[in-house]
Amino acid sequence: MTRKNDEMLDALLSELPGGPEGETPENRIKRLSMRSMRRGIKEMDIILKSFADAHLEKMDAAALDEYEALLSQNDQDLYQWVSGQITPPAEIAPLIEKIAEFTGAR
Repeated sequence: MTRKNDEMLDALLSELPGGPEGETPENRIKRLSMRSMRRGIKEMDIILKSFADAHLEKMDAAALDEYEALLSQNDQDLYQWVSGQITPPAEIAPLIEKIAEFTGAR
């Protein structure tokens, strides 16, 4: 492939959960930040982007994995979990609580 094709492929792969193989921590944070503001509903764009800006660079790899898994959830569910309308699944409840506290939703 040409360099331009390689760059296009990397850009496309960066949009997928998990990102491209060999992704640097800095690029992963950028990718997760972008995914945080490209949501299905505006409320979650605002909530997750502000949380990402304040926390992603401080997270270790395991916390980034957990946050990335959270980003694969449905926005309607995320909004209801963060706002306290329904109880989140136990495995993501601590992260949901952290986001809710950060945004002042609870």
